[in-house]
Amino acid sequence: MTKLGLDVLVVLVFATLGRASHDLELGPVGVLTTAWPFLVGTVVGWLCLLRNTPAMRRWWVDGLIVATCALVIGMLLRWITGEGTAAPFVLVATGVLLAGLLGWRAVEALILRRRASSAG
Repeated sequence: MTKLGLDVLVVLVFATLGRASHDLELGPVGVLTTAWPFLVGTVVGWLCLLRNTPAMRRWWVDGLIVATCALVIGMLLRWITGEGTAAPFVLVATGVLLAGLLGWRAVEALILRRRASSAG
């Protein structure tokens, strides 16, 4: 799976868990209805990453850029479309998106570091 694919998966899991916690419909349409603003933000985050040279790329910076774009743009789009942006939701979304979008990158960085140290 690509890195963008993992980010999309994180957002879809976030939307699915959120809908499940509120006993909402969990079919593809329901999940995508919740996820789409955050997916748009994720794509914008990736467009920002494309501007960085490989020398500028760090796993945690990439994760913060994608998470910030997903969260800010996602909440802005939810607000514009009349969906909820209550403070508790913003806090939960912040925590889950940061954990997910930074978490898999941290695991990848650890695996790559261990491989490099065992090869050298």
